[in-house]
Amino acid sequence: MRVELLNDFQRVFGSDADRMFFAPGRVNLIGEHTDYNGGHVFPCAISLGTYVAVKKREDRLVRVHSLNFAEEGIITFSVDDLNYVKSDGWANYPKGMMASLVQDGHQLESGIDLLFYGNLPNGAGLSSSASLELVTGVALQELFHLDADRIRLVQLGMKTENDFIGVNSGIMDQFAIGMGKEGYGILLDVRSLEHEYAPLPFDGHSLVIMNTNKRRELASSKYNERRLECEKALSYLRRVVGIETLGDLSLAEFEKYEQAIPDAVLKKRAKHAVSENVRTVKAFHLLNQHRLGEFGELMNASHVSLKEDYDVTGRELDVLVEAAWRQPGVLGARMTGAGFGGCAIALVENAHVQAFVSSVSDEYKRVIGYEASFFTAESADGAKEWKGRVIV
Repeated sequence: MRVELLNDFQRVFGSDADRMFFAPGRVNLIGEHTDYNGGHVFPCAISLGTYVAVKKREDRLVRVHSLNFAEEGIITFSVDDLNYVKSDGWANYPKGMMASLVQDGHQLESGIDLLFYGNLPNGAGLSSSASLELVTGVALQELFHLDADRIRLVQLGMKTENDFIGVNSGIMDQFAIGMGKEGYGILLDVRSLEHEYAPLPFDGHSLVIMNTNKRRELASSKYNERRLECEKALSYLRRVVGIETLGDLSLAEFEKYEQAIPDAVLKKRAKHAVSENVRTVKAFHLLNQHRLGEFGELMNASHVSLKEDYDVTGRELDVLVEAAWRQPGVLGARMTGAGFGGCAIALVENAHVQAFVSSVSDEYKRVIGYEASFFTAESADGAKEWKGRVIV
């Protein structure tokens, strides 16, 4: 699909846009379900994401339209009435970001017209909602000269997700999208927000994103269930060792104290949280040393842990990942995101990408009965002004 956002803005709103902005999506390279367990995550921003063309108005009205939901028309509300309205659907994300900025003490001096277009697959777990929040935040910051640094915008994006939309998620998505750096991944300590960049030495390799095309209908309930299980496991461990979170433990320490957890399932959940955090920090060091093969092995181990200890993969993701492991030129593959649908990623030698997609696609359709989608994405900078015109 070729999109000329400036032309579309003129068609939809009858005037010329002032500026355009872009916020990427993200993939988490490793470090799954570690964020709410006090550990580290290692995401990167990707070249797919959300675009917005914007124009300030003379009045207090906000008009929003999405080319992805064109049938819903233009949704209108006032800068002075930024309340959640269920029937506004997707528009609650930019509205919520506006509300969060106002609550944070910033003034929106006028209304605004916003035309959105996103090329992230909906429901795939690549953070289309956080991308929508951050592209709105950066556009408002620039247009209205708001005194909010990037970290604060990231925090307000999470606040929008938590308090306005009502999704109890961590800060990783907004952080990766706001703080992304082309050619780098981010090792983020989710408690302190301390972060370091590591190069992604993928020369000669592609990061292939594999979408199961299964909506993540179980992800929300299972996510909450896993959080509770980890909290229970932590409460048992705290009786014998002075820790705040599961992320405080090394593997050796966990093995020393794990008998304090009386339930076998809870023990497995805690084991994943601890081991995945260890893998994530190790992955950061391996990539700094350009040891790509060993990084791929950690990807594989992460998926096994998510399947066997955390039980969040599901049949579709397992079929994709296990098919990927059998292909020539694959360094590693794992699910990414919450699980139970959504996407997996594979690191594949460029010479094998075409054959990889063909073989894994065929096997997935044969076993599951419908198609998976495949695309490659480059690492990208965080949310910023967009100077291009045509978006493919």
